[in-house]
Amino acid sequence: MIPLIDLKAQHQSIRRELREAIDRVLESCEFALGSEVAAFESEFASYCGARHGIAVNSGTSALHLALLAAGVGPGDDVITVPFTFVATAAAIVYAGARPVFVDVDSRSYTIDAGQIERVITPRTKAIVPVHLYGHPADMDPMLDVARRHNLIVIEDAAQAHGAEYKNQKVGAIGHLGCFSFYPTKNLGACGEGGMVLTNRPEIDRKIRMLRDWGQDKKYHHVLKAFNYRMEGMQGAILRVKLRHLDEWNQARRAHAARYDALLASSGVQLPEALGDARHVYHVYAIRAQERDGLQQSLTERGIQTAVHYPYPIHLLPAYADLGHHQGDFPQSEKLSRKLLSLPMYPELSEEAISEVASTVSEFMRHSATPSKTAR
Repeated sequence: MIPLIDLKAQHQSIRRELREAIDRVLESCEFALGSEVAAFESEFASYCGARHGIAVNSGTSALHLALLAAGVGPGDDVITVPFTFVATAAAIVYAGARPVFVDVDSRSYTIDAGQIERVITPRTKAIVPVHLYGHPADMDPMLDVARRHNLIVIEDAAQAHGAEYKNQKVGAIGHLGCFSFYPTKNLGACGEGGMVLTNRPEIDRKIRMLRDWGQDKKYHHVLKAFNYRMEGMQGAILRVKLRHLDEWNQARRAHAARYDALLASSGVQLPEALGDARHVYHVYAIRAQERDGLQQSLTERGIQTAVHYPYPIHLLPAYADLGHHQGDFPQSEKLSRKLLSLPMYPELSEEAISEVASTVSEFMRHSATPSKTAR
């Protein structure tokens, strides 16, 4: 069996460090927020090049609080993409606003910045680009549009820990940046977690209150707020893993290069790192005309794969109230039918990569459908 991701292998390699971190929390009894979380906030913000980091209990909570802190609320529109995990749109709805979709670029799978300006109205308050699969969105033209229209840019960097755009780490490029530390992420907790990054002290203060019942001091509640605190155990664990993140990302990049070489003539379309982007391959997704048949063939060989994501948000029943239909966002719809995620994790062996690539190539050789139709 070749798994899609192998967390056991990751944890085995750092088991001693994790046990020491967990023991520190057991000794301190700081189980909600506390010194380990505070240290992780500082270390991760510094790693990304931001002044402030506010740790919360999930990536969804990070997006929700970032939107609220930016002043997004009922009556506002927030521009984002339909080809992402549903949490991106859900957080906008939690804030009382309406998601307004822009299709993705066919090569980077991130927001097509050239389409943003045409959907801006007087109701538009913010843009939420998604750095999908570990590839940065094209930030400069988006920030230019935001400046001209006085909009807030909130990066959804849930899948892009350590990714860079023009030598700057994502999450610290827009006005706010949001991360998830779900266990399968490039930097994953042993449970749930998230963080908001900002350079503005007033935003930092507001989000810190919003995550902890709106308190500016104990039992003095300034804002109507939430219990979105990060657990001390997760902060300690993430501090350990952060020390290994660059090494793990480099391994992912090396694995992607190996896949690229082995699959170059297979007939599938490979992921690309465009322009000045430093891709960190949270997901290595290939594009194939007969995606479902290819996935079945890999499954039969004991190779796990996944589809990220089989339904674009605008076609989900939960978001039918937005009034969209098939054909509204053709690139997102095409990608949802054609992309297949192959095994990708730092500990993946060369032998496993070769076996996966060989199976993909064999299926494509026997496939009657010309590969060019997948493009």
